[in-house]
Amino acid sequence: MTHEHIEPVCSRCWDWDPLEGIRGDDDPPLDVLTTGPLFFDIIFTGLPRLPEPGEELYSTGMGSCPGGIANLSTATARLGLRTGLVTGFGDDAYADWMWDTLSTQEHIDLSASKRFTDFHSAITVSLAFRGDRGMVTHEHPLPESLENALMTCHPARAAAVDLKRPGRWWDKLRSDGTLLFADLGFDETGRWDRAHLEPLDRCHAFTPNSVEAMAYTRTDRPSHAVRKLAELVPLAVVTDGVRGSYAIDSMTGEETYCPSVAVDAIDPTGAGDVFAASLILGTIAGWELEQRLRFASLCSSLAVRHFGGSLAAPGWGDIADWWRNLERLRDEGDLRAIHIGREYGFLADLIPTHPVHGVRRAEGTFAMASDADHHPHIIGK
Repeated sequence: MTHEHIEPVCSRCWDWDPLEGIRGDDDPPLDVLTTGPLFFDIIFTGLPRLPEPGEELYSTGMGSCPGGIANLSTATARLGLRTGLVTGFGDDAYADWMWDTLSTQEHIDLSASKRFTDFHSAITVSLAFRGDRGMVTHEHPLPESLENALMTCHPARAAAVDLKRPGRWWDKLRSDGTLLFADLGFDETGRWDRAHLEPLDRCHAFTPNSVEAMAYTRTDRPSHAVRKLAELVPLAVVTDGVRGSYAIDSMTGEETYCPSVAVDAIDPTGAGDVFAASLILGTIAGWELEQRLRFASLCSSLAVRHFGGSLAAPGWGDIADWWRNLERLRDEGDLRAIHIGREYGFLADLIPTHPVHGVRRAEGTFAMASDADHHPHIIGK
């Protein structure tokens, strides 16, 4: 299927295109389509614990950023993928700021998203403490479904979908050759109904965390869970936090485990979305499974060094900085760096050698007039 009549979108992609070598004239205009609920996130970090009733605690850090599906959209865009987002925005100041941030700063295509009048943004307050987080959210259902917008949006190579929200648009995407990357989330009912997994027969990949994967497969180890899931979907990946990740690609016969990359973690918000975004890139690019998993593990580890979910996602400058610092330590004879350098040697052929846009982080407030154009460019050192 050709799409020459459609103007490519999101072509800037932080001035670095990791798919440049495989692009062709008949490619769809988007690399990734994302859809889901949007939230305005306010994150407090540096808390010793959650406050007791009637108690006031002071945090050492605070930031605000787009949240919810924006975590995944921003992560894919910062990796250089042409990203589209279909979601609903309100008409309040929060929505104005998120629209500007996602479209102007992050170069995400919002042409299929909708603005609703007399509708306020969903708000989430996240409290990060002791490597975990607690959240409080206020939201209302969208005034109308986004099904029609999804049926008419730009074609894409891949799409991120929620197994609990299948729709007619899934079949449209599949008829366009789009690969569906599925997630599911925690089952607050505790039933872990296996019927939730039935839509996997239309998906290419499934990326649950270990708790979700073991609960749905009735297993007691992530390695057992990933084998069960590999019977249901071509690419099964189970993430297990700091303990690493497991993956089986039934189409190629590849099986692998990858340890996580040790970093000083501040906020885990959005780490799973960064992992999924990195996996999507590696799959589209045709990387070997082990490289895909290592790259996803690295990017998600780089994300937790910052707070703020979506705006914690790394760009190519962050990845280049990490690699070049590792090279420096390796040249100094650091044994750990030498070992890690062997495992991540594939990055030497991936990272850009020219200046790329720096990425912005979550800040204590949000500006109605974006200063993204004044943000300095950086290059990995």
